[in-house]
Amino acid sequence: MRYVELFRHTDNDGDALTPEGVAAAEAIGRERLSPPYALFGSTGAHRATQMVEILRRAARQEDVPVTVTAGLRSSVEDRWRAAAKGAGKGATVERMRAVDADLVEKESLLLGRALRAVLDALPDGGRALVVGHSPTNEAAVLGLTGDVVGPLGKGDAVLVTEDRDDVQVRPMPSVGSP
Repeated sequence: MRYVELFRHTDNDGDALTPEGVAAAEAIGRERLSPPYALFGSTGAHRATQMVEILRRAARQEDVPVTVTAGLRSSVEDRWRAAAKGAGKGATVERMRAVDADLVEKESLLLGRALRAVLDALPDGGRALVVGHSPTNEAAVLGLTGDVVGPLGKGDAVLVTEDRDDVQVRPMPSVGSP
């Protein structure tokens, strides 16, 4: 069994976490982690790396390097923003597909391969914590599993598990959830 906790970064202003985003990441670190982690990943965006570093510190695993998982960051973020805007508030990747089918199809495949690479990098029983963005996290899940997950709010996460090539995804509880 292998596990990937795939988080959306917390509140940001530009490419940096806001003070509220830092506080939310610290709360996640206190309440929602499942260490030990074999891999800490960031898309390479500063806001994602900031959050990973906060969570890595909370897990007391500063000796594990942060790996840039650049394949989980889209090179066409403006198209994603336009598709999300066109699909309306709270749009799923399915609704975005109606706005820009080519974007969702191609990017989901690429992002899904990147998520597959994270799983493949883990040892049996290994766990990764990766921080990325919305809607590309959701597109990665779609590309890997074929499952549509709802839009991830800031600081929300899904748990991707693999057991003998059976990949499953489920939402992770939010801070303060029972």
